[in-house]
Amino acid sequence: MTLLLSFIEPIGLFLELVGVFIIVAGAAYATWRCLRTRHEPHAFGRYRLDLGRALLLGLEFLVAGDIIRTVIIDPTLESVLILAIIVLVRTVLGVALAFELTGRGPWRPNDSNAAMAPPPEATRPRDLSSP
Repeated sequence: MTLLLSFIEPIGLFLELVGVFIIVAGAAYATWRCLRTRHEPHAFGRYRLDLGRALLLGLEFLVAGDIIRTVIIDPTLESVLILAIIVLVRTVLGVALAFELTGRGPWRPNDSNAAMAPPPEATRPRDLSSP
């Protein structure tokens, strides 16, 4: 059992580090891309999408690492309850981010490209006749 724990604990930590890296790298990439295209009308909408995607993916890795480290390494009632609260908060945050990105709940059907498209205000044609 000790050999199994010495193998699994670093995996849980690694998944958490990957989650943090994805969030930080995704935020940096989204910011760089937004600054590079800041004069385009859809730059801010794309920034929100890029940042939201990085947050959602990073949260998935963080939850996976928490599950592995809590259930396998320290399976006490207290640690499982703490994990349940963490997963609940991250799930609510994930649903809120998914709703913010797509404009609909993640449980509703969509076409395959809806999550990849910029929000409608970012793609709406500008009225060039007004100053």
